[in-house]
Amino acid sequence: MTHVLTTLRNSFSPLQFPNFRTYLSGQSISLIGTWLQVTAQGWLIWTLTGSEAASGLVAMLNALPLLLFGAYAGVWAERLDRRKLLIVTQICAMLLAFVLAFLVQSQLVEIWHVFVLSFLLGTVNAFDLPTQQTFLGDLSGMGEVRKAVNLNAMMLQVSRVIGPALAGIIVARVGIAPAFWLNGISFLAVVATLVAVRSNQVMRPNLAPVQPLKALGEALRYLGTQPRLQDLFIVAILVVFLFFSIIFSQLPAVASKLLNGDASTLGTIQAFAGAGSLIAVILIMPLAQSLKRIGIVFASALVWMGVWWLVFSASRSVALSSIAIFFGSMGAPTVLATALGLLQVMVPIDMRSRIISLFTMISFGLQTFTVLIIGFVAENLGVGTAIEINGVLLIVGAVALLLFRPEFRNWEMTAQPIPPPVSVAVVSGD
Repeated sequence: MTHVLTTLRNSFSPLQFPNFRTYLSGQSISLIGTWLQVTAQGWLIWTLTGSEAASGLVAMLNALPLLLFGAYAGVWAERLDRRKLLIVTQICAMLLAFVLAFLVQSQLVEIWHVFVLSFLLGTVNAFDLPTQQTFLGDLSGMGEVRKAVNLNAMMLQVSRVIGPALAGIIVARVGIAPAFWLNGISFLAVVATLVAVRSNQVMRPNLAPVQPLKALGEALRYLGTQPRLQDLFIVAILVVFLFFSIIFSQLPAVASKLLNGDASTLGTIQAFAGAGSLIAVILIMPLAQSLKRIGIVFASALVWMGVWWLVFSASRSVALSSIAIFFGSMGAPTVLATALGLLQVMVPIDMRSRIISLFTMISFGLQTFTVLIIGFVAENLGVGTAIEINGVLLIVGAVALLLFRPEFRNWEMTAQPIPPPVSVAVVSGD
């Protein structure tokens, strides 16, 4: 018990750094706004179309830029001031939220507006996500970066509890547009913290003119020599393809068709998903990461999610569906945040942004095709069947990794030494 308590207490150690605390406080406010918009936009699409395929198409357009531009974003994140790049991406996302809010408020919104704005926001995210993950290391230092990634994931899950629940109340009582206005305003918090913080950004001196394809090729060749990094990509792809593809595109259909509910029902199941993830990052993930057999941890999490997806697919009760998505959601952050934390410490510093951007591109970017497939299956066979298929595939994927990749099941948690920095640029608010 003492070991458990010590492990949980030590997981909060990055909060000792004032700059990290400042950034995380602004990020937490912005993330609540983000989930306000995710939930409200899902219901907006459903009210405009009533189509599972349309929901999948919007999710696809949001993920497509990650596939197209994600790898290049990592190249620029190594060369530019990451703090200033994040300020730009946050301001762009804020403006897009305000545009959607205006269109809904003025009753001019059409589904093609949502398609275009989703693609533009996805483009912003393609540059924001890998830059943000690398920036966490700039704030906390590489000795604490895995814990910093976990704490950032914790704030994400807190927002997934508050944001959808708040969105359900707002949409049901005052309409959809206020959720988008509030999201836009929330970006001001993270922009303010980015202006205020100081960070230690590792940069290579005398960088040659940027050659994105060459830099991307170097990252791919390095990835090809690292089987354990490849394992991280595989488990992340399984989670994003088979779990988050439902979370991001089909919950409005679940709320309406399976549960005979409305926007408040959608907010409820979204909030329970966030609550499960929050419990995972606070309690389960630090303990799981303290275990040596990390391959077994990953496989167990995949099976766990698959079993609860099967329960969720069969449920026609809001209570049972909430319980199922609560427990199922415990597995996803355990896999993704652990994988991201390991990437941070297993990759050479001067290639970290590129590998993280590849991770984002391959895991989340390829979701472009998955959400279309899920939407097609849900449209033709029913959303319950689509979720059931994904649950079975999660279990099959875990078993296949254990059977056909012996090194995976024997993989013990160790950190590859990181080469010393070649130079450090101190970046501050000015």
